Amino acid sequence: MGKINECLKWVFIFFNFLFLIFGCVMIYLAVGFTVVAFQTSAFGGPGVGWLWVIAICFFGISSLGIYAACSEKSLFLNIFAGFIGVGMIIMLILGIVTAVSRNTVKNQFEKNAKEIADIVMKNNISRAGLDNMQQQFQCCGVISADDWGTKIPKSCECVEGSSGKPTCKSKPVGTTGPDKIYAKGCMDTIFSVIDADFKVSLGIFFGFGITALMGLLISLLMSHQVKRHDGMGGLCIG
Repeated sequence: MGKINECLKWVFIFFNFLFLIFGCVMIYLAVGFTVVAFQTSAFGGPGVGWLWVIAICFFGISSLGIYAACSEKSLFLNIFAGFIGVGMIIMLILGIVTAVSRNTVKNQFEKNAKEIADIVMKNNISRAGLDNMQQQFQCCGVISADDWGTKIPKSCECVEGSSGKPTCKSKPVGTTGPDKIYAKGCMDTIFSVIDADFKVSLGIFFGFGITALMGLLISLLMSHQVKRHDGMGGLCIG
């Protein structure tokens, strides 16, 4: 038998192999995005440097983990543990920063609701987007129907008893449009779209952080097994 528990060793190699494949996929995507970024660089296209860094880190650290487990050398296991520990800290920091940013954005939405509504209503593209959103999400205006001024669009029309059981109200006095309109504004819906991106990011950062913690603990355990084996003069362990 080897220096490391065989079951533990192969579980460790399996998960590192999965992340190695993930790293290869990210490198493939990075190549594609780099070509696109190069073609659109004259128009101020986004950079892909961080994507390359993340892809290479996944590929390199996973490769190191596989080699460290196969070689059963404490030095390489400790180096892997160091890298994965740094990665875990970075993921947790990014997760905390994202969570704080999410709360900040939410507070700004609530604090500057009127200013946001004015910006949306002054832009033809965002007005059209709001118009399309209203019927689907059963809301009217950013804050309320007052955002539309005296002309309320057909998409604000509310039919009592329809699916979703929307809350309806009469249109404001002095306005044209449907007699019954949705009572709530679309602010919560607009924020929920942005908030979905924050939640996905939080899941990724904390998910990888927990995975990195497990990898760190397993690599340290295997390093301990190697050191114990070598300290006992080469006596095999189970």
